[in-house]
Amino acid sequence: MSETKKFMYVNRRAPYGTIYAWESLEVVLIGAAFEQDVSLAFVDDGVYQIMKNQDTSELGIKNFSPTYSALGDYDINKIYVEKESLEERGLTVDDLLPLTWEDEDDDWAEKDSIRVVSAEELKALFDEQDVLLSF
Repeated sequence: MSETKKFMYVNRRAPYGTIYAWESLEVVLIGAAFEQDVSLAFVDDGVYQIMKNQDTSELGIKNFSPTYSALGDYDINKIYVEKESLEERGLTVDDLLPLTWEDEDDDWAEKDSIRVVSAEELKALFDEQDVLLSF
């Protein structure tokens, strides 16, 4: 039996204006459905993808940010947000969606999925992956 490969999806772009953010989310959910070891990183303008209270009504397109709340249902609970990217945009973790997962080993306790990490810590996480996909 082959070893499960680690896939990290790196989200660098704003959520709207291009198809990259939506495509990344679709690919992540598909990968998780096929039991890949999936993690996500949000850097640069990608941090805007998981901001609370997004309003796309003036853009005339559907707001897909609520879909991120399904990540925990797919056992995707390794979500990394680069600290420097948040700071450069005047954001904190409190500005982000409350993404959680239920830990069956801890009596289904709800736990935070988002981990804010430094650029240096994120680079180390990149080095641990078998596959990096950048969107």
